[in-house]
Amino acid sequence: MSDGTATTTADLDVRLEKHRVELTGYCYRMLGSSFEAEDAVQDTMVRAWRSYEKFEGRSSLRSWLYRIATNVCLDMLTAGNKRARPMDLGESTPLAQAALSPRPDNTWLEPMPDNRVLPTTDDPAEAAVAKESVRLAFMAALQQLPAKQRAVLILREVLAWRASEVAELLETSVASVNSALQRARATLAEREKADKAAGAAVSDPLDEEQQKLLERYVAAFEGYDMTALTALLHEDAVMTMPPFDLWLTGHDDITGFMTTLGSACEGSRLLPVRVNGLPGFAQYKPDPETGGYAPWAVQVLEISEGRLTGFHFFLDTKRWFPLFDLPLHLEAEPDQSEQGA
Repeated sequence: MSDGTATTTADLDVRLEKHRVELTGYCYRMLGSSFEAEDAVQDTMVRAWRSYEKFEGRSSLRSWLYRIATNVCLDMLTAGNKRARPMDLGESTPLAQAALSPRPDNTWLEPMPDNRVLPTTDDPAEAAVAKESVRLAFMAALQQLPAKQRAVLILREVLAWRASEVAELLETSVASVNSALQRARATLAEREKADKAAGAAVSDPLDEEQQKLLERYVAAFEGYDMTALTALLHEDAVMTMPPFDLWLTGHDDITGFMTTLGSACEGSRLLPVRVNGLPGFAQYKPDPETGGYAPWAVQVLEISEGRLTGFHFFLDTKRWFPLFDLPLHLEAEPDQSEQGA
């Protein structure tokens, strides 16, 4: 390889890499899976690299990459799998009937660290739209749309592409794009009426009231104080635990579960994470074998009107904790009485 070719290759790698985060966000919204999104982007990069000599610059490099990424995602969606949350699959379970029944990984809408899907921007309005568009309720609604409607809605509403640009990317007409967008909006509006979490309002950054709510939540959860936790929960709050299809609603069933089937979570530690445009925590449970703390869940919290309306525990720690660059073990904190001795 000549020096000139090597330089060109390195330059192309840098140019492609600049688009990785936004493309991952796009593929994540399309696919509902963290790992499938990263696979789709890698496939996009490989295809772009291999066919770059055929790219004649009739569109921008960014538009060309989105065209490739869209085709990759549409190919991956031909199986028709729609990822979901537990409450999308059935009714909530009363505490007295609670049982932990797992479903396959490809059933579930997956969490995603903000820094992998939200590009840095100086525009507060653009940042707010991007965050809202990866929140769990919106992501779950997207999964109910046919694949091409999904692509149209994301490109038009989230990424603010013009109808003519979307039509060119999808090789269709502007009228067809506008019709697909209208149908997609109608579907999302119907879901929003039925989904309390869709109305969750989280400031960016968190306002003082929300920050205090989270501090009280950490104190209540780490102290396993069910009275304090109940005071923070909306009366219709929802708790989910993928890969289990069980979901609970109402603070009585939630705290009842935590003191029975979930009692092993007592004594946990929480570390803050940025996930799906929402407040979140990495939960570590006491590990009797090591004396420290072992990973247990990535928690995603939904807030509305000063209360927690939803908290979602993603339990597959072997997958989630490395994705979030979280340690797989925490040392036990020194005993304060021994420190003072």
